[in-house]
Amino acid sequence: MPRPLAVIVVNYRTAGLVEDCLRSLLPEVAALPGTQVVVVDNASGDGSAERLAAFVAAQGWGGWATVLPLADNRGFSAGNNAGARHVLAEAEPPEWLLLLNPDTVVHAGALQALLDRGGREPRTGIVGSRLENPDGSVQDSTFRFHGLANQLDGALTFGPASTALRSWALVPPRPAEACRVDWVSGASMMVHRACYQALGGLDEGYFLYYEEVDFCLRAARAGWSCWFEPRSRVVHLVGQATAVDPSRAVRRLPGYVLDSRRRYFVKNHGRAYAALADLLWIGGHLLWRLRMRLQGRPDRAAPGVLRDFIRHGALAPGPRA
Repeated sequence: MPRPLAVIVVNYRTAGLVEDCLRSLLPEVAALPGTQVVVVDNASGDGSAERLAAFVAAQGWGGWATVLPLADNRGFSAGNNAGARHVLAEAEPPEWLLLLNPDTVVHAGALQALLDRGGREPRTGIVGSRLENPDGSVQDSTFRFHGLANQLDGALTFGPASTALRSWALVPPRPAEACRVDWVSGASMMVHRACYQALGGLDEGYFLYYEEVDFCLRAARAGWSCWFEPRSRVVHLVGQATAVDPSRAVRRLPGYVLDSRRRYFVKNHGRAYAALADLLWIGGHLLWRLRMRLQGRPDRAAPGVLRDFIRHGALAPGPRA
């Protein structure tokens, strides 16, 4: 029987979260015969691969769930690509690939809703889910492509400026209905097999972050559309898999986040554009800090963020793309 969908979950030391994710997928798999799930263990080194393999066997889920251990951790993109290669090498590969974070729990019907949306319009390459917090409140999961205006806006966070720049804001108003968008969160992102293969999968030059926006931009340039489907509801435990959570107490950003940002801008827009984006962000950030000081408000910027931003920016030495 042809497989409609393969779900790829990349694990790095989050075995407990993956077990919960798999439990939520059980009724979805039963409702969609032929669906398979591949858990890629990104060389966790903590026994995750063995634990998950034993869990799948104990539950009797070996007919639809597979654990694929990797010898080394080359990042989120590489992990997803390894899972994709595994399922696409089959005699009857799936039509769709769902890249699903380990820190997610899917609601009933989430996968079918993605497939329904994917089949409605020709050249649909990507479909994203509605992401929710455990209490049911909605997370941002649809975005505009990164550009100069939203770099300034994101750093400045000043009401009048944000109002003037709202047509370019990175995060548009949350849509209530299915619609085309620039890009969707990679926490639950379904990709058509032909789109994935045509683009050569995710860019493994990204270790973590920006890989999904890069993929969506490349897809758009190649004539594929990206859709948001709110009927596909997925709980996303933000930051549980990566330890980067903007809602938590401010902490220093890992260098790979800023390296990924640099790669995205230089690769897709050129070094001069990337340098201008850096300057706009830096200018906006300095103005924000000045405003906080004048207003007597606390500076809640991540520790060392300006120094780190410059060190990992477009004008810093090191690989560009």
